[in-house]
Amino acid sequence: MLEKIKNSAAYISRFLEGEKYTIGIILGTGLGDLGKSIEIVHAIPYAAIPHFPVSTVQGHKGNLLLGRFGGKNVIAMQGRFHFYEGYSMQDVTFPVRVLHQLGIKQLFVSNAAGGVNTSYLVGDLMVITDHINLFPEHPLRGKNMDELGPRFPGMTDAYSPRIRQIADECAARLGIKLQYGVYAGLQGPSFETPAEYNWIRVIGGDAVGMSTVPEIIVARHMNMECFGMSVITNSTASPELIKTDHTEVQDIGNTAQPRMTALFREIINNL
Repeated sequence: MLEKIKNSAAYISRFLEGEKYTIGIILGTGLGDLGKSIEIVHAIPYAAIPHFPVSTVQGHKGNLLLGRFGGKNVIAMQGRFHFYEGYSMQDVTFPVRVLHQLGIKQLFVSNAAGGVNTSYLVGDLMVITDHINLFPEHPLRGKNMDELGPRFPGMTDAYSPRIRQIADECAARLGIKLQYGVYAGLQGPSFETPAEYNWIRVIGGDAVGMSTVPEIIVARHMNMECFGMSVITNSTASPELIKTDHTEVQDIGNTAQPRMTALFREIINNL
């Protein structure tokens, strides 16, 4: 695994052209077009990167973008990998390992999520304050790679309080309303039943999705500072609003992109 990480990073390093990159961004379902706001220097197809998985989900373009955003050098993943696609947890989180190898210190993660909290409205932006890991396999299961992190990494501050404070200040300046909540990660690919939504609410979840949690766990294993945000794509306020499909998820993500783009740019500019 370490050799594969180094091989992938070595290939990407050719495109860094001596520049230092410390900020990584993972763009989730319906949010890939945020990449259009990046001043792209290089766009590398995942298929060209040794050992990299390839996105199979509609709405995930499958490019690694190197460029400028918010006045900083960033590496952005235009599409991610999911456990439900048949990838192992090691495959799902492999790109995060590679980003760390390239020098990324702060990781920004976005996703589209179902609204469990009944006060959430469709299209709301939720700052992730914590998560609940409901995946059937843990991304750190197996022999620990001591070169990357400890056997038992803490998750108390998985989502950086420092960056969340910056996000609050930036949102206030931009006039963007934020929600705050706990993200529950399930394997998918089916959307949740009403009973499952109720269960997630009972155990403390505010939103639910099929990504993010494995990536954050692996990032924190390597001591990366993380920030996560969800676009709420449906509501549990009524039986009618709870229903959704992948096309609707993408459409709502696209509608929320201008606000998320403006906020991410302002946060990164103020890091």
